[in-house]
Amino acid sequence: MSEFDTRAKGWDAERSRVERAAAVAECIVARVPLNTDMRGLEYGCGTGLLSFALRSRLGPLTLADNSPGMLAVVREKLAQEDPGTMAALQLDLTSDPLPDQHFEILYTQMTLHHVADTGALLQCFNRLLTPGGYLCIADLDAEDGSFHGAGFTGHNGFDRHALAAQVETAGFAEVGFDTVFHVHRGERDYPVFLLVARKP
Repeated sequence: MSEFDTRAKGWDAERSRVERAAAVAECIVARVPLNTDMRGLEYGCGTGLLSFALRSRLGPLTLADNSPGMLAVVREKLAQEDPGTMAALQLDLTSDPLPDQHFEILYTQMTLHHVADTGALLQCFNRLLTPGGYLCIADLDAEDGSFHGAGFTGHNGFDRHALAAQVETAGFAEVGFDTVFHVHRGERDYPVFLLVARKP
């Protein structure tokens, strides 16, 4: 089992994760003209906190993750609340084929820094979106490696200018950033941004 599989059951018990998802959702609502005709994909959904915060403002939602443990929690939530417009999907875009569906909005939270080839993933995102569709990425600003600590092999956050350039290279336009949250660990503060871009 992966680290995320083993941590899935208690994931939502950490208050800051719930607060972070709410803050990201609030900024998406402010920046994107959401409506209930929009099909959405959350990539790296974890336990679905962000999608559950947005579901009343969007149409059918697909919650995708590569962690069976996280998706088991999502499916438990869906069974309890029976929101028929939401579905869970096991998906790893670094190795799996693209889904057949297309979406008007794709959003992801604290996932990109775990992916080695961000450029390739951004291109996948572009192919999954309809023309005019919105991409929303919440992740860490560049940090010194202390957020995850020794042994972490992903990205230590992102420089906003460099990430914006990657997003534009992947075919997006109208790239903008907001600081939406701060993760506090001891005396350390880690800002979280929301990037919003659009597929022309």
